[in-house]
Amino acid sequence: MPVSEQVAGGRIDVSVLGPVQLRRDGVPVPLGPQLTTLLGILLLELGKPVPSRRLATLLAGDDVSDAARATLRSHVAHLRRALEPGERALEPGERGQRGKGLIATVGSGTAAGYRLDLEPACVDAVRFEESVRESRRLLALGDAEQTDRAVAILRTALDDWHGEPYADLADRPFALVEIARLRAVHRAALLAYAEAVNESGRHAEAIGDLIGAVAVDPHDEGLRCMLALTLYRDGRTDEAAEVCRHGLALLGGRGIDAPELHRLQRDILRREVRQPSGGPSGGSSVPRMLPPDLPRFVGRAQELSTAEDRLVGRDEPRSAVLLVLGPAGVGKTSASLRLAHRLAPRFPDGQLYANLRGFDASAAALAPTEVLRVFLEALGVAPEQIPANLNAQMARYQAQLRDRRILIVLDNAHDADQVRPLLPASTTCATVVTSRNRMSSLIAVDGAHPLTLGLLDEEEAGQLVADRIGADRAGKEPEAVAEIARLCAGLPLALSIAAARAAANPQFTLQALADDLAGAGVLDRLADSDSSVDVRAVFSWSYRALTPAAARLFRLLGLHPGPEFTAASAAGVAGVGRRAANALLAELTGAHLTGERVPGRYVMHDLLRAYAGELSEADPERDAARRRMLDHYLHSAVAGDRALMPHRQPVAVAAPEEGVTPEDIAEVDPLAWFTVEHQTLIAMVGCAAQAGLDRHAWQLAWATATYLGRGSYWHDVLTTQSLALSAATRLDDRPAQAQCRRELSHALAGLGRPEQARFQLHRALTDLADIADPNGQAYIHLSLGWLCELQGDRRAATHHDQVALDLFTRGGDRGGQARALNAVGWDLAQVGDYRQAIGYCRQALSLHAELGDDAGAVNTWDTLGYAYQHLGEYIIAVECYEQALGLNVGHRFKEAEALAHLGDCHHALGDLTAAAASWGRAYAIMSELRTDGAEAVRAKLELCGARTRLAAAGQVEGERRALSTAPSTRAPEK
Repeated sequence: MPVSEQVAGGRIDVSVLGPVQLRRDGVPVPLGPQLTTLLGILLLELGKPVPSRRLATLLAGDDVSDAARATLRSHVAHLRRALEPGERALEPGERGQRGKGLIATVGSGTAAGYRLDLEPACVDAVRFEESVRESRRLLALGDAEQTDRAVAILRTALDDWHGEPYADLADRPFALVEIARLRAVHRAALLAYAEAVNESGRHAEAIGDLIGAVAVDPHDEGLRCMLALTLYRDGRTDEAAEVCRHGLALLGGRGIDAPELHRLQRDILRREVRQPSGGPSGGSSVPRMLPPDLPRFVGRAQELSTAEDRLVGRDEPRSAVLLVLGPAGVGKTSASLRLAHRLAPRFPDGQLYANLRGFDASAAALAPTEVLRVFLEALGVAPEQIPANLNAQMARYQAQLRDRRILIVLDNAHDADQVRPLLPASTTCATVVTSRNRMSSLIAVDGAHPLTLGLLDEEEAGQLVADRIGADRAGKEPEAVAEIARLCAGLPLALSIAAARAAANPQFTLQALADDLAGAGVLDRLADSDSSVDVRAVFSWSYRALTPAAARLFRLLGLHPGPEFTAASAAGVAGVGRRAANALLAELTGAHLTGERVPGRYVMHDLLRAYAGELSEADPERDAARRRMLDHYLHSAVAGDRALMPHRQPVAVAAPEEGVTPEDIAEVDPLAWFTVEHQTLIAMVGCAAQAGLDRHAWQLAWATATYLGRGSYWHDVLTTQSLALSAATRLDDRPAQAQCRRELSHALAGLGRPEQARFQLHRALTDLADIADPNGQAYIHLSLGWLCELQGDRRAATHHDQVALDLFTRGGDRGGQARALNAVGWDLAQVGDYRQAIGYCRQALSLHAELGDDAGAVNTWDTLGYAYQHLGEYIIAVECYEQALGLNVGHRFKEAEALAHLGDCHHALGDLTAAAASWGRAYAIMSELRTDGAEAVRAKLELCGARTRLAAAGQVEGERRALSTAPSTRAPEK
């Protein structure tokens, strides 16, 4: 803690490492320019008397008049009050001679002057120098623990340095000597700190200070050498070389020779820089070219173990090439360097390393001849003995590797042709290659073992963030850490940037940073002036390497809002054939700009999707591509809906855009297709609505309604149909509005909001009031009948169902007529008229059979079974329920109802095992759907279990029928 002077007005300390500033109890005391200058002069001569004549001259120039001296006395009095509030000004001979007060008045007459009697440790420059002396003493001991203490002391001291010493007086000649001296002390402290942390392997901790120092004094060769060396030891080799190149250019422009910087640049380019321990990185024949291992590394334990097993055996290296693959920013280089350092002891003859710059934004990829020349020099071949042509270089290279255990790391390769000349023929060597491209020929021809690095999982991503910002801070906001990890898509580069931002802003909560990332422009939040740690820039290097056609597809896929897509949908987006789309997707997947989750289904993580979306904004094909994409999903969904419910009243869908080929639903299970595309279809409705493509919006919602209703996905129905209703309203399409309201009412009822459902159905009737559409009105009445029954109004339910039957008959809709016959039959069964109910149901079944409408027959078989069950004809009822279950395709509510009824019949027939099985399945579905009947079925299951135990003891008693008369409702027509 800084030492402060205790005075009457509080504790005093003074800062000169930056602007001169006086603080009392940590609070700045405002001083005008003249008082600041006066305080600065007295601090420069701390503890020494400064003649009044000199002070007046420094403050007022050459004016030494009585007025100038009076002004000086006034300034001294004000400064005294600033230092010691409440103290009056002292006259010569009054107090200074006694040595009291912080500003003492000394001497008299022409020899009068002032002295600042402040404890030296109250001045931050004094404390800084004392810290530097103490750290040097500790470093000289050579002990690791003392070195750590020295580093901590220097770090604290450097943090207290706030800029140019005596910044307010930087242009005053009397301060220049002290400013220069303090600068030299600061430079020495910074170099000592950088050297100490380098020795400890914590290279990155000194980089920020060194960059700042070089920016202030770009011609300082020593600082520039230390920066380049520290960057190299932190694994930032290209940046280190650039620091040397820029420095040599600057110094050369001034005619200054810089031999140390020249030597360091050469050693960096050859990867022969001396290690922190002071030993050489390798002699001419034993290369040690690996960049330093990263001080922080999270995850990849399984991948590294697999890689190690593939490269080396228990005792001997294997003849192997490991190909580390993955998208930009996933940490291929970091993982490979961690692996290489783990394996280095197994390769005592050396390690070769080259960054092939396959995806470098600022420089061309290295040719094999360039790399071989560097490798041969590192292996001890004199420069003049290195052949000029590639084949001769390769021969010499293989001769140098023969019978030697050497590990070769080829980082950031572009393609197999760049790598193949660098692969060793020796069976004692091993090679690690990293690339964003798949390089299938290296796998097929050269036997490389592929190891693909994926995104970090939630735990690893959170650990990376915590590692960068500190476990204590992360532990206080675990939800925010998880949110940051999710928003960064588990991409290590993005996580590192976000964590660095959090570490640089400790005053921000992690939740605030997460909220900022969640806003628009996530890539802007993950940007940096250094393109190597800018997510957008890193992605762009892969994007620019694509062929024009693949780059176009990548851009246009940025329009796709769903979690994944198929080759067929990608073909629709691009307006190309399936074969062409497959080839382009293979290129994107090979470049790791898309991933193939399962064969035929592709994904992009959220950050890549955001990047593609940005690119698509400037593409003139954007609108046409979006229409093609929506056409693909609309026509695919319509075909799927037709397969699920062939006799549903159709809607008029326009022909698809040219170049669109819908999915062939005939070749797949339509229910399975809807299940896989569930989230994508919901996203497409929102995409169409947002783009103003209203017809696509409401028709896509219509095409998904059957599937969503059968699965009781009522929240999704509510979302899609609300968007659809708004779209239909903008189109002023009243039949469409009525259709949307009817589907919306099913969702509202399913969510327990029957009055809102009723409102929507009555509004739907209003929409159709002036339109000659009896069938449309009939479907609305059919839904009203179902809703009235839900609310226990059987009379109203019967009325609406009878109206629906009359309207369907008048409108000639035989499928609707069959459904209405079943509804009326159900109404009759509910009031105990089972024989008449069976008659209506038999008529309905005849129509269903005539139309081949198995989906429509499901409800009717259930109603028929219900009627026979309540007539006591349980065997026939069982057959009816089994027919309903056999024809049911994906309607979970109907399945649960039929199973519950079937369990009742088995129980009535005395088959408790079959009853329990049916009720168990029914209860599982009802619990999942959270329907009201679940608890009633659970009670039956519990009682059935008790009765099963009693039956085993021969003590079954009670009335079986009591379990078979629970109230029931029919399912909505779907």
